[in-house]
Amino acid sequence: MTSPLRTTRAHDASSTPSPAPWTLDDLPPQTGRTVIVTGAGSGIGLETARALASAGAHVVMAVRNVGRTREIAAREITASAADNAAGSTEVLPLDLADLASVRRFAASWDRPVDILINNAGVANVPLGRTADGFETHFGTNHLGHFALTCLLLPRITDRVVTVASNAHKKATLDLDDPNWRRRRYRASAAYGQSKLANLLFTLELRRRLADARSPLLALAAHPGAAATGLNRHLGPAMSLVAATVGRLVMQSGPAGALPTLFAATQDLEGAAYIGPDGRGEQRGHPTRAVRSTTAQDAALARKLWTLSEDLTATAFPRV
Repeated sequence: MTSPLRTTRAHDASSTPSPAPWTLDDLPPQTGRTVIVTGAGSGIGLETARALASAGAHVVMAVRNVGRTREIAAREITASAADNAAGSTEVLPLDLADLASVRRFAASWDRPVDILINNAGVANVPLGRTADGFETHFGTNHLGHFALTCLLLPRITDRVVTVASNAHKKATLDLDDPNWRRRRYRASAAYGQSKLANLLFTLELRRRLADARSPLLALAAHPGAAATGLNRHLGPAMSLVAATVGRLVMQSGPAGALPTLFAATQDLEGAAYIGPDGRGEQRGHPTRAVRSTTAQDAALARKLWTLSEDLTATAFPRV
């Protein structure tokens, strides 16, 4: 049940026409499949959960705010899924900024899971620390998902999809000071570093899975510029700019979820990276996205993995 990627390359009159753009209508049935979506209580995560449940999946919404998410799931997802005789939802507590919470979640999970979608994240927040003392972006967006993936990997049967961002393209990764203890802190740079780490994590996870002869896939996606609440910490002036520009260039939350849904359900090669096909990968339909040169650095990916194992006290398991 796969759909070919749309290509943005120009064709001459004698070439094969481009396939039609992939849309939500192309999402294949997910009946009988279990998907964990982190940060599924709002934004891209909520739209991802909604679409997968409507397609028949049992979606585990792993979130910090369990009560609020259960209300949302009952009101907006479960009822719709029931109307379609489709999937179901389950809401479980998970705080990626607290490794104890990550370990509790993983220890309590005793079933197979087809897909893990590492979606949750924070963006452009002031300098802060997670429960374990990590810089908030690096600790939440990367280290929390790193530990969760390593701990759940023996239970995963199909793939891991990690949500990255265009912000990785101008980012650097300082392995000597990833938690911004010596550098002058800049929120945008810290966010970009965490998203670069997401792609390097995917690259090294793919290598390790291949070396272990595992059929599991490690994939990544990004939503482009989607109108969600992720940038609510920009401050009044920048929030106004973002809202004004957003009306012109941003796509909706459901459209922003399409690359994640494509990566989660289509037949792709390991470490594939999916994003919108429009100008600057800001909006559009799913296609292969462009990584920065740094995000393709296999040696850097291995060093980040080693550091992440040390910081989280987790490791790549037998798969």
